[in-house]
Amino acid sequence: MRHKKEIVEIGEHTCILHSEENAFFFIIQPVDSNDTEELERQITYIEENSQTPFIHIAIRVNKWNAELTPWPAPPVFGKIPFGDGAHSTLLYIREQLIPALKMRYAMELHKSNIILGGYSLAGLFSLWAGYQQNVPFHGIVSASPSAWYIGWLDYADTHQPQVEHVYLSLGDKEEKTKTKLISTISKDILRQEQIFKEKNVNCKMEWNEGNHFQDNGVRIAKGFVWLMHQ
Repeated sequence: MRHKKEIVEIGEHTCILHSEENAFFFIIQPVDSNDTEELERQITYIEENSQTPFIHIAIRVNKWNAELTPWPAPPVFGKIPFGDGAHSTLLYIREQLIPALKMRYAMELHKSNIILGGYSLAGLFSLWAGYQQNVPFHGIVSASPSAWYIGWLDYADTHQPQVEHVYLSLGDKEEKTKTKLISTISKDILRQEQIFKEKNVNCKMEWNEGNHFQDNGVRIAKGFVWLMHQ
């Protein structure tokens, strides 16, 4: 691995940094403990499939169901409902994380060299962030996103994306679940792809083998590689 790994505190979040000299792209990814376990494999995949230097910033999310969703919704698993913390998380990225990275690496960060991506609920966050005004992102990666989220597709259809490039992916067995809300995910992500194309966004949709819990590091890494070459 050609990257240097560091764990630092930036604002209220712990961030895991994988950095190399002369980086061009800054890849920002909200992560949970499962994503963290996949990070080394993920970084290695990107290194092996792109020669473009990059810095990857993994933001440890403290409350997964609260910090990544744009509006409240009832719980799907267990008893923890979803919150409306996506706004605060995006504000953190804009006003704390990006300025801290500029200082740390003495580099300019701007819309042409920042990528946002996430897996599962963090994939939904990335989708939503891509619709917000003045977002500082070259593009977004949304791997196995929670596009089934109540009200999401209506929002996506009635708002204009603010990013030029979007990578979507899904496992071919993810719809095989007993949870009725999530069983529509294949149809939902194809609708999301259609919405992006109707709104003139450069969108790539890729299918992977397996269910939701398979190869998430490699799946999202594929998206980052694609975006780094757009």
